[in-house]
Amino acid sequence: MLLMDKFKALGEPTRRSILEMLASRGQMSATAIADQFQVSAPAISQHVKVLREARLVQMEKRAQQHLYRINPDALHEVEDWARQISALWDQRFDALDKVLEREKRKIQKKRKEK
Repeated sequence: MLLMDKFKALGEPTRRSILEMLASRGQMSATAIADQFQVSAPAISQHVKVLREARLVQMEKRAQQHLYRINPDALHEVEDWARQISALWDQRFDALDKVLEREKRKIQKKRKEK
């Protein structure tokens, strides 16, 4: 599954809430998840389906019950990507800091020469 699919799944607030709930409470049944929201169970089922298709959650079937839990590998993939982007931005900000520091020294030097 593409990383973009994970971000698309994470782009919806209800799906993020479902992930946060699973992170804090652990494994939950589909019914227990749906009971936490004021929208219909089928709507929550669709959200869980998107999370499952993006491999952000895993499903285990026990008798008639579907149990969901976070897929830590998928979340690590998102986390790794975010770290890479953060490192690139840090490099850009470091380069900008150096340019600004040089310009500051130039201005200070000109002031001293006057």
